[in-house]
Amino acid sequence: MIQLGKIQELEIVKTTDNGVYLAEPADSTATEPSSADLPVDRILLPRNQSPKQPRLGMRIRVFVYKDSEDRPIATTTIPPLTLGTLAVLPVKEVSKIGAFLNWGLAKDLLLPFKEQISRVKEGDSVLVTLYIDKSKRLCATTKVYDALQTDSDYKVNDKVTGMVYEIIDSFGAFVAVDNRYSALIPKRELFRSLKPGDFIEARVSTVHEDGKLDLSLREQTHIQLNVDADAVYKKLCAAGGFLPFHDKSDPELIKQEFALSKNAFKRAIGHLMKDGKITISNSGIKAVGMDSSAANYNRPLR
Repeated sequence: MIQLGKIQELEIVKTTDNGVYLAEPADSTATEPSSADLPVDRILLPRNQSPKQPRLGMRIRVFVYKDSEDRPIATTTIPPLTLGTLAVLPVKEVSKIGAFLNWGLAKDLLLPFKEQISRVKEGDSVLVTLYIDKSKRLCATTKVYDALQTDSDYKVNDKVTGMVYEIIDSFGAFVAVDNRYSALIPKRELFRSLKPGDFIEARVSTVHEDGKLDLSLREQTHIQLNVDADAVYKKLCAAGGFLPFHDKSDPELIKQEFALSKNAFKRAIGHLMKDGKITISNSGIKAVGMDSSAANYNRPLR
């Protein structure tokens, strides 16, 4: 069968002034019926994409979609997205029915509003997968969770890159690693603001039995300790040598001020104190050797 939204090798069965007609080769292996099957036994490859010297039986690798008049048509231009795959595509424009994505074909790809996890705008780049709607048309969706794979070779502490595609407050940030594998930055690991469409670099913190990945935006503890301590000390110096935070400060306020968990903050200031860079009191932390007599004492105690 000729299948919508897929790359196929078809053969020329007829030549016309408008192009060549393609059909499934006689020796093709039978496939199970699917929603992608088209009720046609031949399809047009327009003249501007046809071989200069076409001959009957010549095989051509094409992608099958529908043109602006909703007619099945073949193209030798292979788009970055086919049924069963994912790709990051740019938003070309937004209309009354949804957003149109540029995927390199003459007809732009529709991303309906109902298939947008969060509203997109012109110029955005969005991670999408392809589906066939009730009208037998190809459309995009940002609901990619079920399309992501769980068979990566990544191990704990490997570095990965990916795109955030959904934020659920009770769970965390859902990420498509390599735009392909299913991953989550758990809520407990979110110490900075993220939004759908953000590209992130992260560390694999857990590989679950089902193959899904948990990610952390932070290094391993022994490495991250120096990073956190340096960040706290720079903020302390920028504030004039004193900040009204200590090891009993409210965790949420620590997160807002330093983008750290309370435990990470306590480890950082403990490290700085051990190195002789700060002192800790009930009023806050103070940089050793820096005159903080006029610095930030009017800030409320945390």
